[in-house]
Amino acid sequence: MKLALVTAGPTYEPIDPVRFIGNRSSGKMGYAIAEALAEKGYQVKLVSGPVAISTIHPLIEVIKVETAAEMYSATMQYAKDYNIAFCAAAVADFTPITKADQKIKKQAGQDEMVIRLTKTQDILATLGAQKNDNQNLVGFSLETNNAIENAKSKLARKGADYIVLNTLEEDGAGFGHDTNKVYLINKKQEIMPFPLQSKVELAKVLVERIIG
Repeated sequence: MKLALVTAGPTYEPIDPVRFIGNRSSGKMGYAIAEALAEKGYQVKLVSGPVAISTIHPLIEVIKVETAAEMYSATMQYAKDYNIAFCAAAVADFTPITKADQKIKKQAGQDEMVIRLTKTQDILATLGAQKNDNQNLVGFSLETNNAIENAKSKLARKGADYIVLNTLEEDGAGFGHDTNKVYLINKKQEIMPFPLQSKVELAKVLVERIIG
């Protein structure tokens, strides 16, 4: 049985025991892709950040993580074994250098607080550098400006076979929606637009377009 690797949802980067740096990713696109791959007969390893959704498909194993470091570690366990990987998670690019052991209290007269951040490990780029000719790697790019140019640049830099681009410039697309409108870009930098539709239906057509 072929193996698919999917990442989904956000990561939470802790500042103290109760606060974190995160984003608005719902995980819906990643989970829909995992379901579509399972329906194609793939054994799916779904590495999921904190989300409010779930799956009960028997071919999907959910590996729950919180931080970018945890997602990197879980993903790399399958780096040599997957046939196709969809890196759909919205992984934090930076994480706090230190985490306070106790809740940080506002001090009298304090008007600001500085949090020092350090870069996280790049999951897509690492998979791209390690992949072999029998592996297909699909990255995702959420852009707010210069969307096509930025996505093409990411495709080249990360060593992926495809980039799925969605942009907050499009109504009904991006974080929090049940729908999405994307562009699929391949290594030849050919652009294939997909109209606004439910993430469930979009996942099916993307999987069909990429793996047949």
